[in-house]
Parts: sequence; C-alpha cells; structure tokens
Amino acid sequence: MRSIRLALLGCGTVGEGVVRLLRSNAAMFERKLGAPIVLAGVSDRSLKPDPSLGLDAALITRDPAALVVRDDIDIVIELFGGQQPARSLILKALRAGKDIVTANKALLAEHGSEIFDAAAKAGLAVGFEASVGGGVPIIRTLREALAGDRQRAVYGIVNGTCNSILTMMTDEGVEFAAALAEAQRTGLAEADPTLDIEGHDAAHKLCLLVTLAFGVLLKPAQVHTEGISRITPADIAYARELGFIIKLLAIAKDDDGAIEARVHPTMIPARHLLAGVSGASTPSTSTARRSVPRCTSARARARCRLPPR
Repeated sequence: MRSIRLALLGCGTVGEGVVRLLRSNAAMFERKLGAPIVLAGVSDRSLKPDPSLGLDAALITRDPAALVVRDDIDIVIELFGGQQPARSLILKALRAGKDIVTANKALLAEHGSEIFDAAAKAGLAVGFEASVGGGVPIIRTLREALAGDRQRAVYGIVNGTCNSILTMMTDEGVEFAAALAEAQRTGLAEADPTLDIEGHDAAHKLCLLVTLAFGVLLKPAQVHTEGISRITPADIAYARELGFIIKLLAIAKDDDGAIEARVHPTMIPARHLLAGVSGASTPSTSTARRSVPRCTSARARARCRLPPR
C-alpha cells in the first residue's frame, strides 16, 4: 500500500493537536483509507524536536515553500493562519499538484474565490471543514446533504470565545472585563482578543456559510459586524426579565437574490435551542426559511426575537 504523505504548516496549539490525532488514530485511519497516513514534514519557525509528539529534527523545516512542492507530499495542511504566507503557500502547493486542508477562515473569506478556482482548474480538493464549527459539522452538511435544497436563511453561534464570555456574564453576573480576563487566563481567549470579541471571527465564518448556503461570494467588509464588548450585566438582566438570553449570532438571509448578512448580539427566547448553547461548547448553526431580526441596542433588543421553531 502506498502511504498518504502529509505536510503540516504550523504546529501551534491546533497543529500539535493534529499531530497527536494522527499518532493516536493511525490504525483507524489506515483501516478506513486502505493506506497509512504519514506526517512527512512540518514547518514552524519556533518548532523544536519533541519526542512526545514524535517530531524529530528530520521532520522539521524552516522553509515551508520548499516543503509544499516536494515530490513525496500528497496533502498540505495549512495552520499558519492569517493572510500571508498562507495564501502564497496554498497557491504554490496547488500549482504543485497537492490537495489542501485548512482551518483558515480569514484567508478563505478574503481569497476563497482565488483558491477554489485554482483548485478546480487543477482538479484538486480544498478541505476546510475545520474553518467553521468543525464539530457540527455544518460545512459538510451544506456541501453534501443539503446541496440540492434551497436555503433561505442560516444563523447560529459560531464563536466559542464570545459564547463563553456571555455565558459567564449570564451565569455569574460579572462584568465583561472580568469575564474576558478569565477566558484569557484559561486559554479560551487570545492575548489580543479583538478578532473574537468584536465579531470579526464570526463574520469570516459567516462569509463561508453564505457561499455554501446561497452560492454567493461575500467579503467580510460587506457584513455588518458588532461584537460583545459593550454588553453589560444590566443588558443581560433586562433580557432575563423579558425571558431572553443574549448570544452573539451570525445571521444570513437570501431574500430572492438579495443577501443580508450580519453579526451582532441578539436576544433569544430562553426556550430556544440556541439559548442552551453554553460556555465554549461546539458552535451551533441552523438553516431556516425565515430571517432573524437584528438587535442593536439594549432598548431595542426587547423587540428582537428569533423565529419560532
């Protein structure tokens, strides 16, 4: 059996998890695929040999551009994040005939059209299930199970960091700053949490969901985006009195070809399925035939309701 050989770009928290899964599930992967999976090279500027991960010096390179075009590589896994050098390396790998796996929603939101076009022309695959709610799995559902259906709306909780902060504020009555600090202490929030708490991460993910659900290419700049940094315990208390829970939702609607896309805090009826998604739980998304109303201020939120189930 010919092995399937992987190149891994980036071995931070996510990349390290990939390495551990490849090792612990090697027998299962081989049984399902009919061939062994081999990690043939890893590129990360700060990576050092780590016997506990099975990474020796021979696997590590500081030259990702050379790694992605090696003849013995079949699939390139991109976990660098950001725009560059991720974009250039993915395009270089595609030109060299390599299939791609990436969790880089920011890159795909901005340059997905270019990357998918390059892959289609080369007859190669781009796997990006991990970029939006990898545990749901919403991308696979939209691409395959619902490919023949017409989606009218998609909405959901797609950012675990914000959901964890809002859950803490709701359950413990703490201020936003205290909840954020705790999320940073436990590793749920980055040292610079702007991308998450201001809604940009959710907007990147929503762009991909819009493309899959409605077949429309959408840029993050076209998505109305509000984060959770201005939510106060008073907002949460008022919502509770009215029978609502505040969640950060990513919402999109196809109104006969006119696309509406927005990310913002929304009041959800306490009985609604999404209201029960707490902490840093796996993000949850739904498709629907009705739009979700927007909530823009504490006073206005009382009028904002999700469609009944």
